[in-house]
Amino acid sequence: MKVISGLLKGRNIEGFNIEGTRPTMDRVKESIFSTIQFEIRDSIVLDLFAGSGNLGIEAISNGANKCYFVDNNKVAINTINKNIKTFNIEDSSIIIKDDYMNALNNLKNNKFDIVFLDPPYKDDYIDKAINKLLEYNMLNPKALIICEYDRDINHEYDLLDEVKTKKYGDKFVTIFKRK
Repeated sequence: MKVISGLLKGRNIEGFNIEGTRPTMDRVKESIFSTIQFEIRDSIVLDLFAGSGNLGIEAISNGANKCYFVDNNKVAINTINKNIKTFNIEDSSIIIKDDYMNALNNLKNNKFDIVFLDPPYKDDYIDKAINKLLEYNMLNPKALIICEYDRDINHEYDLLDEVKTKKYGDKFVTIFKRK
């Protein structure tokens, strides 16, 4: 895995083989970031199921002010810490080892511009996370939520518009924008 654009372009990201994670393929990441490129600069990002930190690191590389990396996997957290130190982006990074719902409860007074949701595919984490983000009003105006999943998800949220859905092999990516 590599950083595909921005200040850190071409640098290797460790953590491709963390058990229980599924890294976003480079072509999928490239498509996502080309779609959101004008929204990244100076943004506050939440990478809720961070894994190696791949998506959040890419956001920082492209000018995000801060990224909150959340994961409950100890190996993933250690990998994120290592990647953050290697890239010398500690000032832009907050790393949280916690269950996603506990993390959202603890971050409920924060506002985000971009949220990445790439959870394990076995449960309805995306819908639960989006509902909690909306319930706590954690999204800035025009905030984006980028979801990666393998089966149909709820595409109807009163406060969100679906910007784009695209299929990549056996996975889908949907981008929502706050109304």
